[in-house]
Amino acid sequence: MAETGAPTREALRIVGHSPVHHDFEDKVEGSLLYAADWQLPGMLHGKVVRAQVPCARITAIDASAARAVPGVVAVLVAADVPWNQVVERASGGLAELAVAMPVLAADRVRYLGEPVALVAAVSAQAAEEAAELLQVDYEDVPGVFDTERALEPDAPLVHHEGNVLVTWTIARGDLDAGFAAADLVVEGEYRTQRVEHAYLEPEAGVGWMDTSGVVTLRVATQVIEHAATIAAILGLPTSRVRVISTYMGGGFGGKEDMTVEPYLALLVWRTRRPVRMVWDRQDSIMASTKRHPFTMRYRTGVRRDGGIVAQDVEIIGDAGAYPYLSARVLFAGCALASGPYRVPNVRHRASAVFTNNVPTSAFRGFGAMQVTFGYEQQMDRIAAELGLDPLVVRERNFLAKGDTLPTGERQDTAVAVGECLRRALEALGPPTPASGPGRRVGRGVAANMQPYGRTIWFHDQASCWISLEPDGSLLLRSGITDLGGGQAASLAQIASEVLGVPLREIGVHIGDSQLTPPAGGTFATRQLYMSGNAALAAARELRARLVPVAAELLGADPHELVFEDGMVRERDAGDGRGVRLAELAAACRRGGVDCSLLATWHAESGTFDPVAGQGASFPDYTFGAHAADVEVDTETGQVRVLRYAAAHDVGRAINPLRVEGQIQGGAYQGLGYALGEEVVTRDGQPSSTLLADYLLPYSADLPDVQAIVVESGEGKGPFGARGIGEPPIGNPAATIANAVAAATGVRVTRLPITPQRLLGAIDLAREETR
Repeated sequence: MAETGAPTREALRIVGHSPVHHDFEDKVEGSLLYAADWQLPGMLHGKVVRAQVPCARITAIDASAARAVPGVVAVLVAADVPWNQVVERASGGLAELAVAMPVLAADRVRYLGEPVALVAAVSAQAAEEAAELLQVDYEDVPGVFDTERALEPDAPLVHHEGNVLVTWTIARGDLDAGFAAADLVVEGEYRTQRVEHAYLEPEAGVGWMDTSGVVTLRVATQVIEHAATIAAILGLPTSRVRVISTYMGGGFGGKEDMTVEPYLALLVWRTRRPVRMVWDRQDSIMASTKRHPFTMRYRTGVRRDGGIVAQDVEIIGDAGAYPYLSARVLFAGCALASGPYRVPNVRHRASAVFTNNVPTSAFRGFGAMQVTFGYEQQMDRIAAELGLDPLVVRERNFLAKGDTLPTGERQDTAVAVGECLRRALEALGPPTPASGPGRRVGRGVAANMQPYGRTIWFHDQASCWISLEPDGSLLLRSGITDLGGGQAASLAQIASEVLGVPLREIGVHIGDSQLTPPAGGTFATRQLYMSGNAALAAARELRARLVPVAAELLGADPHELVFEDGMVRERDAGDGRGVRLAELAAACRRGGVDCSLLATWHAESGTFDPVAGQGASFPDYTFGAHAADVEVDTETGQVRVLRYAAAHDVGRAINPLRVEGQIQGGAYQGLGYALGEEVVTRDGQPSSTLLADYLLPYSADLPDVQAIVVESGEGKGPFGARGIGEPPIGNPAATIANAVAAATGVRVTRLPITPQRLLGAIDLAREETR
């Protein structure tokens, strides 16, 4: 519907400001209830029994001793699950194998920690004791723990369908001719690691059966639409399963797949009693999904002036034992493998490979961040071999609006990556001198592009219900889930901008699969784009209904009305005359004008041809650049980040304070990824499942991140916004790698950049120069 008297860019009153929202206050007061805070009368405690071997056949399960533990109410195995399989087609079935994932392992375990049974007991201690007494007999079978080995013809099969879940190819131009025309070809191999989400709040929830027989789960989840899958597992109609999300203490993609949900549901369904389940940190580190390790091989052909003429990229991602979202993650890596650069002749190939390691799946950045570590080091290496400034090489090759991407699409919105790079460098100022002998300082930069929104062949949509209440307040309902980034509050801010209802008078109800309209999950930086546009559409449509009634009450031109501060007034009216929204609502009721409505917003749609490697990919991209000064102690290998700046084009900042928080949080998480974090495994066995041994960065380890918000105004979200939840995590690893190379003259191409790894590179360089 056409907008009537809508605010212009210059006239925005609420959008672009940083008001205090309800979640700020609740978090500071400690009154916000997270999933593990919920307690129910008479509840049981649920426990997942996990496989203690990474690859074996199950020959027998004896639950008699477990069931005999006092206080144990139920012990469930695979035979007790009505529908014991989930088939995840993360690509929409476009190009991947169909591989079933069991809810509870029946005859085979494929990774250490795979669920084999469930226990419900009157106390957590009884559940733990029963889990330890459950006897599972295994027969070892050969496993495969390395992707290169998994691709060999004689490799053990993780699944009988094969060890390659999916292979994507994106190709454009004439690759051979491009390389033939190159003056220089630069090759590089880059490896990234398996990492843990390490959110503050572990996987948790409570479940119960209500008086109408509906299985209800209140859980920390990014996707309430899992209700349909849970219903299938239980053999129930979808209408008999309800999922309610809580505000989350972090998700980062780790709560996009189901975690506690199916196990809670099964125990509730079997016992008909409330059940609580909280995974401890060891459960989470051992068996929850991780970020994909990537092996990336780049060949880049360039002219003497640094212009790229051809690029060939091969990516292998370790999917672990089951599909989860690997097909989608590897597509993002494949599509973004050349980054924010023009490449006329290009081929990207990306494969998700099964191993007997813990499964990998969604993680902030979602494939597009791993490849940044590859293409940004390539840019510095090209500059070094040609004797050119790395900034000049980047500027020469940056995409511009109207350019064609490797997928064959036209980039039809602003590409402000050059401005981001300049502003990040300006924020750093002059280089910092070394603090002492044996220490060297280097400066590094990294640019990136990150999609927001789902791949557009999914025909994505989101809905929002909105109602002007009789007292002039506003109710807003959306199935959106809030990970802590203010997803719910942003909808209120958008609605307030359009309808003039003060934020304190807007009630936002989110994340209930039976009481809020579907919005799709909070992942892929899609919610502001999807639900934000749905809320904007709902608010504008309601405003269009209200305007004629208000114009009649005021005897005014409908095009001259302004909605603000809970009133409707004539624009530039000096007497302040107007009508309160409560009066307007009453007039609408008298005139039969409905003050509530449901709006559904449909994203762009298109198709992708996986054979040709061309077609539609993502709706749009966010562009950014980071810069850092680091100091390297050449005797110990220690890397100290001295200064750090991160600039991103967010299109329009709906709430600048939250945008800055997302940029800073993403950068810090990326710095941990760059310098220490890794889930180390050997033959599928993690070396540790404790945070004490997982090198998360401390605040004292890192400088303040200078967050720089660039606003091109050309995003496809509400008011020209672009997504910012994921983009800032992509740049740090490459930024630090390039800074370390500038400081030492050696390049570390495998993450994390630990002192031992850096010293090894320095020693190797010294030997090669002797």
